Amino acid sequence: MSQIKNKLSLTHEDDGMVRAINAIDMNWLHKCNKHVGNKPLTTFFRFISHSGDGYLYVLMALIAIIHFDDTSVSFIKAALVGFLFEIPSFMVLKNLLKRSRPYKVTKQCKPAVSPSDEFSMPSGHTAAAFLVAVVIAHFYSDYAIYAYLWATLIGFSRVFLGVHYPTDTIVGAALGCLCAVISIQLFV
Repeated sequence: MSQIKNKLSLTHEDDGMVRAINAIDMNWLHKCNKHVGNKPLTTFFRFISHSGDGYLYVLMALIAIIHFDDTSVSFIKAALVGFLFEIPSFMVLKNLLKRSRPYKVTKQCKPAVSPSDEFSMPSGHTAAAFLVAVVIAHFYSDYAIYAYLWATLIGFSRVFLGVHYPTDTIVGAALGCLCAVISIQLFV
């Protein structure tokens, strides 16, 4: 483990870059989260965030099963295999990086939902949403814009609700896209 930490140690220049990214991250977090007192907006983003809890994915799979053709079977396989990559990946990353939730770091951040785990990097909700969006875009391209808009709103909602930094959602989106692309390559 100490070998890993030594390889991850930062140079003076890297440290300055990390501080600059951290400052931008904190600035955008505060810009987004400061509106959490707006009840209609908070209710909307809670709804969006909860749409990424997994129930919608099960509903999508059921609709694909009912439709049952070659495309829907490939869609389900790609999504399931994507989740087999994504879930362990985001869990390992969270426990390796151990980034504290924003509301634990700054008193200016007010959480509006309770996160399901302790650490924030990467955003699992955002990773899952982008995984599904990429798979939808590949198999059902007519719905791509809606899928990407929904995934983006999930990522934004996690920052707005005070449980993630913007970079958590960016890394989550990248992880979800990567897992989807790998999975699609296995089924196309």
